[in-house]
Amino acid sequence: MKKNWFSEKVKKLSSIGGYQKPELLSDSVKLDSNENYVISKQFQNDILTSARKNSDVREYPLGRVDDLIQSISKFVKIPSSMIGIGNGSDQILDLILANFASKQTTVLTSNPTFGFFEERCKLYSIPLIAIPFSDEMKLNIDDFIKQSKNTDILYLDSPNNPTGFQFTKIELQKLIKSFDGLVIIDEAYGEFAEYSLSNMVKTQENLIVVQTLSKSFGLAGLRLGYFIANKKFTDTFMSVLQYPYPLSTITIESGILALEKSFLMKDAVKNIKIERKRIIENLKKYEAFEVFDSKANFVLFDAQSSYKRVYSALAEQGISIRKLGKIGNHTGCLRVTIGTKEMNSKFLLAIRDLLG
Repeated sequence: MKKNWFSEKVKKLSSIGGYQKPELLSDSVKLDSNENYVISKQFQNDILTSARKNSDVREYPLGRVDDLIQSISKFVKIPSSMIGIGNGSDQILDLILANFASKQTTVLTSNPTFGFFEERCKLYSIPLIAIPFSDEMKLNIDDFIKQSKNTDILYLDSPNNPTGFQFTKIELQKLIKSFDGLVIIDEAYGEFAEYSLSNMVKTQENLIVVQTLSKSFGLAGLRLGYFIANKKFTDTFMSVLQYPYPLSTITIESGILALEKSFLMKDAVKNIKIERKRIIENLKKYEAFEVFDSKANFVLFDAQSSYKRVYSALAEQGISIRKLGKIGNHTGCLRVTIGTKEMNSKFLLAIRDLLG
């Protein structure tokens, strides 16, 4: 046994880099991580207070996991036997890749796609075929159908992060039906879009739809994700692949309470869509920007050679957005989360002062 194997492995892993989180700017208007500030702080306080009263954290969370799955089942209108849970959708994706992919399997996705998924493929040495977006930040369904013959797993975040793009429902259904392999559709931003493919799982045994309470419910800090898939996969995932206790008692109780108040989430999503339209329309007024349509709770725009100046000027005014840089032929991409009306107005006012 070589004594230096451990240090060599650490050195190799450190070269991968890992998922890049946004910079933390103190006391900023936080529009960089696609969090939901539109749903009220009172909503959060109410469910956490009740969750603490319902919890005894000296005990392991046993039967309440089943109660949470029943609550999700009622929310998505899918049988509970087809629903599994995880510590955020990240953990679900990670467990799927760790157990169903390898150096011998190839993943088909878009470029760009969800950064965590891409980095996890690098970690496990899983080959990727990534189809680039067009200059209009759109994807061609025929490119995917053509390449699907050479791949084993299809992963698409729908809507896409960071572009906000989503195939039409008919196009995506066509792609899934034509794909002879595992299909993972990541609907982390699904509530902000026009459709979900969760019902398709009932007829497509090779389909897994991943969703989360992080975005639409404004519960990113609780780390509560779930998936919808055929019963056999779900049973295997929950009994064999998943950790014995993947969620804390507080998270489980909070999730159940949040789902009981899903009408508040739907009101917040409605307001976010209205504000998304306002942001897009205002940003399009500036010749310096190319703005792309979005079906998520964020907007991507290309500030070209001035993107670093725009980012820094906003940061100086206490407004934090995501600096992405080059995406395809676009060299200066920035992404702004749709926040509250007040937060969005501060962002737009700062842009007007900078470019107006």
